[in-house]
Amino acid sequence: MEQIVLSGFSDEIAPEFDTQLEAIREWGLTHIELRAADGVNVSDFTPEKVREVKAKLEAAGIQVSSIGSPIGKITIQEDFAPHLEKLKRTLEIQKELGAPYVRMFSFYLPKDRDPEEFRGKVMEQVGAMAEEAKAWDSVLLHENEKGIYGDNASRCGELMDAFFGPYFQAVFDFANFVEVGQETLPAYERLKPFIRYVHIKDALKQEKKVVPAGRGDGHVKEILGDLIGSGFHGFLSLEPHLTDFAGLAALEQDAQKRGAALDGKSAWKLALDSLQAILREIQ
Repeated sequence: MEQIVLSGFSDEIAPEFDTQLEAIREWGLTHIELRAADGVNVSDFTPEKVREVKAKLEAAGIQVSSIGSPIGKITIQEDFAPHLEKLKRTLEIQKELGAPYVRMFSFYLPKDRDPEEFRGKVMEQVGAMAEEAKAWDSVLLHENEKGIYGDNASRCGELMDAFFGPYFQAVFDFANFVEVGQETLPAYERLKPFIRYVHIKDALKQEKKVVPAGRGDGHVKEILGDLIGSGFHGFLSLEPHLTDFAGLAALEQDAQKRGAALDGKSAWKLALDSLQAILREIQ
């Protein structure tokens, strides 16, 4: 399964970048999805911070699979012009750090309004972002985040039908779909041709709670099995979200000793072990 590379949001291990890199190396991984270092979001890095992070990555022998940016995580009613400038800066940072992708979103919508009302504006703004990515020869990955325009399969599909290509592709996030009530199997069927990157987290439908991969309602094993069997080459990126994982006691013998709450590193390792177990089963 050489075509599959494991990565993940290393800021969930610890805020300190040195601690993040140390753990990633300890587990034998080669990539991280970079969202924050030392409490600073990647899109807010100064030129000095970029140089520092780059030097630390090189010294550790770790590469960046994607910039875990907050681009598109504003409301559709906010002023878009400064946000587009932020995207330009993020693309500049992406190039400096040698990352192949920038993760982005399709804008939060007012909860009490029909998403269709905002379709035109979303398409216009996402189109402008895709054009900007093209100018930088960069690839934007749209994530199906909760509460944004593209939070279900049908609207993600609309965005892909409109903009998919060398500069605009899809991240598939199991847990986010589960948490908005979108069944993951039909979502996968709709989006399969556009998926270039996968976020690994699972969730329980009733509790709307994130759990380790394979322990929720996201059909993680089934979907990964099909995706990998279809020749998927790319990154599986862990986004554990497990530091308050209440089901821990059932999974770890020594859980009672430290209460149900996990520290960042233990949560990450649990997420990694769960994914690796699924990959072994698929093989």
